[in-house]
Amino acid sequence: MADLVEQGTVTTKVPARLDRLPWSRWHWMIVIGLGTVWILDGLEVTIVGNIASRLSEPGSGLDITDAQVTGMAAALYVAGACSGALVFGRLTDLFGRKRLFLITLGVYLAATALTAISFSSWWFFVFRFLTGFGIGGEYAAINSAIDELIPSKYRGRVDLVINGSFWLGAVAGALLSVLALDTGLFPVWLGWRLTFALGVVLGLVILLVRRHVPESPRWMFIHGKATEAEELVTDVERRVEEEKGEPLPEPGEAITVTQRRSTGFGEIARTVFRSYPRRAALGLSLFIGQAFLYNAITFGFGSILVRFFDVPSGHTGYYFAVIAFGNFLGPLLLGRLFDTVGRRPMIAGTYILSGLLLFGTAWLFDAGRLNAVTMTACWCVVLFFASAGASSAYLTVSEIFPMETRAMAIAFFYAVGTAAGGISGPLLFADLTSSGVVGDAVIAFCVGASLMVAAGVVAVFFAVAAEGRSLEQIATPLSARAAQPAAAAGPAGG
Repeated sequence: MADLVEQGTVTTKVPARLDRLPWSRWHWMIVIGLGTVWILDGLEVTIVGNIASRLSEPGSGLDITDAQVTGMAAALYVAGACSGALVFGRLTDLFGRKRLFLITLGVYLAATALTAISFSSWWFFVFRFLTGFGIGGEYAAINSAIDELIPSKYRGRVDLVINGSFWLGAVAGALLSVLALDTGLFPVWLGWRLTFALGVVLGLVILLVRRHVPESPRWMFIHGKATEAEELVTDVERRVEEEKGEPLPEPGEAITVTQRRSTGFGEIARTVFRSYPRRAALGLSLFIGQAFLYNAITFGFGSILVRFFDVPSGHTGYYFAVIAFGNFLGPLLLGRLFDTVGRRPMIAGTYILSGLLLFGTAWLFDAGRLNAVTMTACWCVVLFFASAGASSAYLTVSEIFPMETRAMAIAFFYAVGTAAGGISGPLLFADLTSSGVVGDAVIAFCVGASLMVAAGVVAVFFAVAAEGRSLEQIATPLSARAAQPAAAAGPAGG
């Protein structure tokens, strides 16, 4: 495929018109329609980890072992997520955000429904991979759409809270797993199937809302649909003015672009790694740092509670629900500061502080000064800051590269981070956190903390001051020509 297929030139104020909109019911529809899928991701990951013991019991309906659920099935889910991100990331840049965020949710729904009726281990493995494939595609399609539809003033906090909502799903998954393991409520073969069926029901509700979420006007005017983009934005402006009861302020500068149908892999790679090498290094550092910190804690949290603090294995879900809720509070309470205090200090600060706090937790654990409750409290504090930082990694890679490469850049960095956390992390931390030796768990904590602090240091030097700026100011579109002053184009563009 050629690197560039041109169509024509258009001058438009669409980005400036979107960025100057006040918050409205239309934006809430975007957030609910697109953002709630991370709750499903958190639900999926947590449920499977917590019901592994039930799946391996006689009478579950599956001939599968505990190790296969947490090992093979988890690895296939991660492999599916990485593959789906890359495949659907490419398709999202080619065919648009809306088409793909409907398709990826459809893949998730079908795969989860088929997982619920698994009758053998191979069936379970295949549809865990396909479930991950759909979820991975969601990250690229949805983060692209959210950042291109949300006004620049609110982009940071909205993106952080949406990505952090993963942990609301984790809370629900942890509590649901407790119910699913209760044979007084459900027989062994039924409880785990109902948890997957619930994911299908929630996904169908999200799909009904998502049908009303529009295509990204930014994608439309670059891909030869300038008229449709102008009409869409005009309709949104009318609805917002009716809701607020006052006229909107004048938009800022217009942008002139040469339209294109596609951007080749060669141009994407050159742009990300040759034109923006510091930003590429930042993205890799942020994703790898948060992946290792999270695996250092969450991968072995159950083993640590059971082995070192004598917590019954059936009660670890309660502790994880508390940890997960602390994770959600981080982006919720700190998200606004990423738009006001700024990206660089907040990204660097949350990464470095969470790493240092994990070092402190490791020291207290090694000294024998913690019990199950205080260990969980320490993890909550660490992850309160780490969750805001980890969510900012998704925000960062979705806003610091040009429009034409956005979904593919998100997909690449997500895939690298997910592979590091889902493959290298478990290989490194599995023996350390389950050995029963305090010093081994301390090493796991220190490895995760070190990489998190290192990523924070990279952010000190390389993070981009993107707060309050339009996406086109942060990274000029590859198709952009000379920018036009505000008066150069009318409301409908040229």
